[in-house]
Amino acid sequence: MGWIEEKMKSTQIRQTLYQAISLGMVIASALMIWKGLICITGSESPIVVVLSGSMEPGFKRGDILFLYMNKDPIRAGEIVVFNDGRDVPIVHRVIEVHEQHGSKEADILTKGDANDMDDRILYTSSQRWLQQKYIMGRAVGFLPYVGWVTIIMTDKPIIKYILLSALGLLVITSKEQGQA
Repeated sequence: MGWIEEKMKSTQIRQTLYQAISLGMVIASALMIWKGLICITGSESPIVVVLSGSMEPGFKRGDILFLYMNKDPIRAGEIVVFNDGRDVPIVHRVIEVHEQHGSKEADILTKGDANDMDDRILYTSSQRWLQQKYIMGRAVGFLPYVGWVTIIMTDKPIIKYILLSALGLLVITSKEQGQA
């Protein structure tokens, strides 16, 4: 019986290693896809979720925006995502661009479509203009409502832990394909 027990233990160790490697590959694949998107789009955050209703009716809370950033000058009317040091990036429309003579840099004024006033009260240190270096990207596409998953997991962290636990359990309990 010693040989059979040893064989079963060896099989269990191999299955555990296989499951750990599979989980590592899933995580590594997700990170590679994210880094690839960053390189392709030129944006430090190529995908963002709209968290407020300030851009309605164009974008609603829970919509996912796809961002792209290139060297072209930012123009009035474009929808940009900016973050000047706060926890959450802001999605708003450029309403005015103040170009600096002799420089490729421009100062920008933004406003949410549903807001009555421009964003000057949102900018740090009572700035009157948003510096271009704070622009994370330009909105080039969106998926409606898909971001609600992120909003729910942020609002109710227990759901995030349940989902992550279920995914981990799925990877751990899955069998190697072709095995009985």
